[in-house]
Amino acid sequence: MAQLNITLNQEEILQLLSTDRDEAFRTLLQNSLNSILKVESQEQLKAAPYERSEERTDSRNGFRERDLKTRIGKITLSVPRHRKEPFKTMIFENYSRSEAALIAAMAEMVVSGVSTRKVSNVVETLCGTSVSKSAVSDLCRDLDKEVEAFRNRPLEGNYPFLTVDATYFKIRENGRIISKALMIAYGTNEHGIREVLGFSAYPNESKETWTDFLLRLKKRGLCGLLMVTSDAHEGIIHALSKVFPDVPWQRCQFHFSRNISDKAPKKYQSGLRSELQEMFNSKTLAEARKKRDEIIAEYRDVAEAAMSCLDDGFESSMTVMTLPLGMRKFFRTSNHIERLNKELKRRSKVIGIFPNEDSLIRLMGSVLIEQNSISQSRKAIFSQQAYQNLLGSDAKDQFHRIAEEQASLLAA
Repeated sequence: MAQLNITLNQEEILQLLSTDRDEAFRTLLQNSLNSILKVESQEQLKAAPYERSEERTDSRNGFRERDLKTRIGKITLSVPRHRKEPFKTMIFENYSRSEAALIAAMAEMVVSGVSTRKVSNVVETLCGTSVSKSAVSDLCRDLDKEVEAFRNRPLEGNYPFLTVDATYFKIRENGRIISKALMIAYGTNEHGIREVLGFSAYPNESKETWTDFLLRLKKRGLCGLLMVTSDAHEGIIHALSKVFPDVPWQRCQFHFSRNISDKAPKKYQSGLRSELQEMFNSKTLAEARKKRDEIIAEYRDVAEAAMSCLDDGFESSMTVMTLPLGMRKFFRTSNHIERLNKELKRRSKVIGIFPNEDSLIRLMGSVLIEQNSISQSRKAIFSQQAYQNLLGSDAKDQFHRIAEEQASLLAA
């Protein structure tokens, strides 16, 4: 990749300072991306403008303007044109994958005759013109290939940590509007990087559907698991016992705390949640058990159901105590996948009701590909040495013992 230098003269700097912040950022982004486009063109042609070169592969043929919708507003880019081979750029792929899926989903609604005038107007606003059936078909076909390749890719290497959850979306099926569960698996690989491992739509969350979802992950190569984090859905617990019986389960502490406090009278809920947080933040399992006993003694008379819930679920919520102190915060809740679900919901609001399941997978899959790219660029959440320590005999024995205890409780 060639080095890119972006410069501004005094007049341009003064102009940026005199405009509002959003306009300034749009101008900077537009200038930067236009510079990147020129560099990409130069790399593909293997020659700078007006340069005579034996390596030159093609010649320039002017520019064409193309609008790009970004999170800070619409900008207009000058896209280079080549005479023989079409100019290719990653900019529009990186910025517009999920937007293209959104357009395709809305366009499908228009074509299917189940949309409203508002949806039609949104399509025209985003596309700049009316959308033909053939254009929609081509767009959908390209996105489908990319999404299917991503969610069915082989899983290579070890994934010591897995978090699973489901969120619901409304779709039209057989003339009715129904809710479908989109199950998502979010893993952390042996290098400490989080990754979206898989997603699928099911009619509901049941023992059978969760088992099918986890089996698909296993067949694609998911291995090396040390711990699985989720809420206490019956289907998930059953599926984990069948598909990954030797892997201990970490009950999401956030959901567990909410389950407990919801069973207590309202006037005690705030104080109870605070004390539960102290319990979860204990440095050792012995300290956590001591705090649990104190909470039960304090609230037993006024919140018997809540204390019974705490006592029954305490051990499964403390599996994370097996990990080093610095790693626990990353795997004691499923909050990171909850944030992912919120982003999916935010992107789906403009659709409302999906015309079919394919449209749901297409749009949500495109968003998940985008979110996965963001996760891949983040700093590792644990070191290689920390991971190797977890593979030591003592740590492995602890994980195995916890898994056996949980299996015995489930069987009982």
